[in-house]
Amino acid sequence: MPTRTKPHPHDDAPDTADAFRRLAALPPGTARNALKDEIVQAWLPMADRLAGRFRSRGEAFEDLRQVAALGLVKAVDRYDPDMGNAFESYAVPTITGEIKRHFRDHMWTLHVPRRVQELRNKVRVAAQDLSNTTSGRRPTVAEIAERAHLSEEEVRNGQEALESFSALSLDAELPGSDDGYSLNDALGAPDPALDTVVDREAVKDRIAALPERERAILYMRFFGDMTQSSIAQQLGISQMHVSRLISRSCGRVRDEVLGDGGGDT
Repeated sequence: MPTRTKPHPHDDAPDTADAFRRLAALPPGTARNALKDEIVQAWLPMADRLAGRFRSRGEAFEDLRQVAALGLVKAVDRYDPDMGNAFESYAVPTITGEIKRHFRDHMWTLHVPRRVQELRNKVRVAAQDLSNTTSGRRPTVAEIAERAHLSEEEVRNGQEALESFSALSLDAELPGSDDGYSLNDALGAPDPALDTVVDREAVKDRIAALPERERAILYMRFFGDMTQSSIAQQLGISQMHVSRLISRSCGRVRDEVLGDGGGDT
């Protein structure tokens, strides 16, 4: 790279102005790709510094470096030296935007609309700014709204989004619990009685349509908990006949329910 001739905001920033002018004049091909790679390598330390600003946010630093490098490549591809701006002033927001997009698209455990994510960022920045002026207390919703130029409802939505970046494990112990009681212990479970209700409603009309004697036998067997022998003795018929009537009645009801999906015949 040529010796730097103009001062840069960072002492170690390379002077690539001439390289960018040569890059703009080269047609697509091996020579252009090689020069572009040379420029990218020269600016990689800056991309790494920008990635370092996002440490401790739940993403591995090496992954952040890769995202920042991708943003740097995009900046090199899109930069136009004829616009008169220094490459660094164009590359920094491009790389930073790429990293923020990575967090927005890949790091949220819960899906949060972009508008709400932007509210979250505005609320977070305003709250941080106000924390230095509110004498040790948390800033109020009204104060944050005034600082961020948002409505109080928007501030509340942003505050809720602050809690949505990551999800709490179901095995996490509940706050204030001393006996290991976890969130999973507080969740409900399917009620098996619901299936019974559905089945009962499905067969009710079919049972009502059975002959009176068959209805009586089913009632004594399944609701009165009587044995087939007791039913046979009470009705004056054989136990075998009771068994056949129960099987026939249950089969008829089942066929009718399954035949039309539980609707009326």
